[in-house]
Amino acid sequence: MKEIPKTTALFIAGFGPIVTDAQASRELYSRALDISFKEEKGGYLHTESLKGANTFALWPLSQAAQSCFGTDSWPDDVPVPQAWLEFDVDNVKAATTELESQGYRMLVSNRNEPWGQIVSRFIGPEGLLIGITFTPSMREEK
Repeated sequence: MKEIPKTTALFIAGFGPIVTDAQASRELYSRALDISFKEEKGGYLHTESLKGANTFALWPLSQAAQSCFGTDSWPDDVPVPQAWLEFDVDNVKAATTELESQGYRMLVSNRNEPWGQIVSRFIGPEGLLIGITFTPSMREEK
């Protein structure tokens, strides 16, 4: 049997809550905590200037559902995530294979996003939407 190489998380590519009440989330993070966000289509708020993660974003549940399932509604048979967390790795395909061999069900596998990121996603044991990614824009040039 071929041994599957271990995956090493290189850094946190991003983190943030999955938002179901956009106004309440905006009140807390933008107004109460004074975090400045850029706003994208559909209410996706993000910042790359908050120390601790490369990106902190308020990701609407409808957009997370669209990303994982191609629909604005989260399916009833999959636990609704409270937050998302992405780890950048050297090889998304190998990491995906390793995680699948350990029984994790991928919601998205090795997808190339329009902004250049490669991503696989699954629900972790804590109910987080976990992404295994390769994000070229976050890599230091050597």
